[in-house]
Amino acid sequence: MRKLLILILLPFQLLAQEKSNSVLFWNTLQTHCGKAFEGKIIAGAKEGDGFTGEKLVMHVRSCKENTIRIPFFVGDDKSRTWVFTMNTDKLIQLKHDHRHKDGSEDKITQYGGSNPNTGLPNIQFFPADKHTANLIPYASNNVWWVTIDKTSFTYNLRRIGTDRLFSVTFDLTKEIETPSAPWGSEN
Repeated sequence: MRKLLILILLPFQLLAQEKSNSVLFWNTLQTHCGKAFEGKIIAGAKEGDGFTGEKLVMHVRSCKENTIRIPFFVGDDKSRTWVFTMNTDKLIQLKHDHRHKDGSEDKITQYGGSNPNTGLPNIQFFPADKHTANLIPYASNNVWWVTIDKTSFTYNLRRIGTDRLFSVTFDLTKEIETPSAPWGSEN
C-alpha cells in the first residue's frame, strides 16, 4: 500500500517542485535586492538623447512578494523606476513609473506591458499594453525585454517597424554604493 501511495503522489510532488521560467527569472532578479550597479548604453546612444555621457545606475531597491522596484538613474535625474509585478498566473508585468522632483507623477507614466508567456529563465519580453497604446500612441508597437544572468542585467526597447532600439547593460559583478531614493519615494 505504501509503495502504491508513493507511486501515486510522486508525479504531483514533482509538478509542485517545478518552477516556471518567469518564476526563475523573478528569483534571479530578487537575488540582487538592495544592490546597485553602474551601466552603459550598448545600443541606441545618440548625442543629446539625455543618456549619453551620463552616469547610469540601477538600484534593485525594493523586493516584495509580488513587486520589485528598480530605480534607473541617469546622472542626477532620479525620475525613472522600473516596476516588475508578478500576477497570480506567475506572469510578469513591466511598468515605467516616471516622477517629477516633487514626487508627483509625470503625465507620461505607468506605461509598459506584460509578458505573454513564461519566457525563458534569463529573458522576459513585454509588448506594449493597451494603456501604453492609449497613453503614447506612437509606442503602441514597443517591445521591452530584460535579460539577466550571473554577470549582467540588460534593459532593451525596440519599436517594431522602426529603427528605434535602446539597450543599456549593467555589470552585476561590480556592486556600487547604494544611491539615495528616487523621486517620489518616501525613503
